[in-house]
Amino acid sequence: METEKKRLFGSAAIPLILLVLMWAVELIHYAFGINFFELGVHPLHWDGLPGILLMPFVHGGFKHLIANSFPFLILGTALFYFYREISLKVLIGIWLLSGIWVWFGGRDSWHIGVSGVIYGLSSFLFFSGLIRKNVQLSALALVVAFLYGSMIWGIFPDFFPEKNISWEGHLGGLVAGIILAFYYRKSGPQRKRYSWEFEDDDEDDDENSYWNPSKKNVNTT
Repeated sequence: METEKKRLFGSAAIPLILLVLMWAVELIHYAFGINFFELGVHPLHWDGLPGILLMPFVHGGFKHLIANSFPFLILGTALFYFYREISLKVLIGIWLLSGIWVWFGGRDSWHIGVSGVIYGLSSFLFFSGLIRKNVQLSALALVVAFLYGSMIWGIFPDFFPEKNISWEGHLGGLVAGIILAFYYRKSGPQRKRYSWEFEDDDEDDDENSYWNPSKKNVNTT
């Protein structure tokens, strides 16, 4: 139990550090009136390139940040807990790909917030759990679908009457998570194989041994 607690708290470390930085930016904005919006992504403008890295740290107020904080922390912790070997690669991949796609395909305005990363984490955890056919990860996929399944509407522009919602960031993150789920399907945790599956493999090898030169002596001339 103690080991699991340590692993859980360790898994939350990086998401929590990133979240603290997001809150620090918003507190500075609130306390000193410094506008960080221009650290977001400005599609197809050179001044918007740094936003590919910085966009997730900038939010449009405490309401926006609070709405993103819990999903980011929960999904980020789940990623680092269940996918320890590849978690950092996946997070960086989602972070960069979602920002790059917004820069190439977003509307001509400033895009801010960590929502794209949240969509990427959700889609990665969901599709990776299904692809791997692992009981634990499949259960996690169902939990993600239950908790955040309604997020799917966030990729459709007509769903938001407000014009200041970056559905492009949502869509970019969603696609990034799916791509990385397939790309890393053979890395990290895999489906547990049971003893009878190995026995079936052995039986197949025995049946095919006559036709397999590696299973018998072969004389050549």
